[in-house]
Amino acid sequence: MTQKLFTPNFILLILGQLTSLFGNFILKLALSMYVLDVTGSAAVFAGILSVAAIPTILLTPFGGILADRVNRRNLMVALDAASAVSVSVATLLLSEGNAVVVISVLLVALSVLGAFETPTVQACIPTMLQGDNITKGNAVVNQVASLSYFIAPLSGGVLYTVFGLKRVMAASIGCFFFTAFFECFIKLEHQRLPGKGGVLSVIRDDFSTSMQYVLREEKSIGKMLLLTACSRFFVMGILAVGLPYMVRMVLGMNANYYGAAESVLAVATIVGSIAAGLLTEKLKVYRLYRLLAAIGIFMIPAGLAFLLPVGSMVKYVVVMVSFCGMQVVISIFSIFVVSLIQQRTPNHFIGKVMAYVSTITLCVQPIGQVAYGFWFDWSGNAVSSVLILSGIAVCVVGVFAKGVDADLSALFQNGKGNRENRCKKIYDWLLTKFYH
Repeated sequence: MTQKLFTPNFILLILGQLTSLFGNFILKLALSMYVLDVTGSAAVFAGILSVAAIPTILLTPFGGILADRVNRRNLMVALDAASAVSVSVATLLLSEGNAVVVISVLLVALSVLGAFETPTVQACIPTMLQGDNITKGNAVVNQVASLSYFIAPLSGGVLYTVFGLKRVMAASIGCFFFTAFFECFIKLEHQRLPGKGGVLSVIRDDFSTSMQYVLREEKSIGKMLLLTACSRFFVMGILAVGLPYMVRMVLGMNANYYGAAESVLAVATIVGSIAAGLLTEKLKVYRLYRLLAAIGIFMIPAGLAFLLPVGSMVKYVVVMVSFCGMQVVISIFSIFVVSLIQQRTPNHFIGKVMAYVSTITLCVQPIGQVAYGFWFDWSGNAVSSVLILSGIAVCVVGVFAKGVDADLSALFQNGKGNRENRCKKIYDWLLTKFYH
C-alpha cells in the first residue's frame, strides 16, 4: 500500500517548522534593525552574526550524536521551548544601554540551540516517511523555509516599525511555544542505543563509527557530500557576493533593484522545491551530474551579457533570468542529494550524517563568499570572466560527477527486479569496488 505523504506526524512537523522559521526570521530582522538604530553601524551587527555562527559550526556534529541517542520528539520540544525561554529572558533584560551585549548573547544561545535542532529535524523525516516520499517531504520542508524567508522580511519590517523590537520578540516567543506545542503530538519510535564508558567515550565511538560508515562502508554518501560542498562553494559565492556587487557597483542600480532580485530568487527557490517534489520519480542518482552541469550552464549567459553592447536594464534582466535558473536547479539538487543520503543511511546514523551535511554546508558557504569577494574586487567591472570561468568550472565538476557515478548508473538503468534487489546490487557493488 502506498504511504501518504501528509501523515499526522509530518503535518505536525511542517506546522512546527513554519512557526519556528517565521519566528526566527522576524526576530533576526528586527534585531538587525535595532542594532543599526542604536549603533549606526552595519559592521557591528555583521560581527555579531559572524561570532554567533561559530557555535553552530562547532556543535552541529554533537547535535547529530544527540539526535541519534535521545527521543527526537522530546529533543525538538525541549529545544524550541528553550528558544522561547532564551528570547523571553533577553526581552526582560534588554535596554538601549546593554542592547549589543544582550543581543549578542541571545544570538549565540539561539545558534547553540540551532546546532542541535537542525540535524534532529532532518533525522525525523526518514523515520516519518519512506521511499520517494522522503524526497517529496524534503521538498515540502524546503518550500516552507523558502515561504517563511519570503514573507518574514516584509512582516518583520512592518511589525518592528509599528510596534517596536519587544513586540516582535514577543511574537517570536509565541512562535517558538507554538512549535513546541505542535511537536508534543508527534509520535516517533525510539530505540535506545548501547553505549560503553562515559560521555566522552560515547562521543568518540559515535564519531568513529559514523565516519567509518561514510568514508568506508557507504562511500557514495561521501561523494555526494563532496558534490554538495562544491556546488555550495560556487553558487553561494556568486549569489551572496556577486549579485549585490553586480547590481550596485557594476550596473549602478539602487537598492530597490537588489531587493527585487532577492525576492525573485526566493520565489525561484520555492519553484525549485516544488519541481523537486514533482520530479521525484524521474530523478535518479545517475542524473546528478546533469543538475550540476545545468548550474554551470546558467552562469555563462550572465557573464556573456556583460560582454555585449547593451544597456544596464538588459544586463540586469539577463542576470536575473540566469540566476533564477541557477537557484531552481540548486534547490532541486540539494533536496535530491539530502534525500538520497537519508535513504541510504541507517536510522542509528542518520542524525550524525545529517549533521555532517549541515556542517559542511556551513563551512563551505563563508569560504566561497570570501573567495568570490576577493575575486570580484580583483576583477573590477570585468565580472564576465568570473561568471564564465565559474560556469565552466561547475560544468567540469558535473563531468567528474558523471564519471564517479557511471557504474551506479548502469546498476540503476539495467537492474531488474524490485527495489530491494537493486539496493542489494548497489551495496554488493560498493563492497566489490572499494574493498577489492
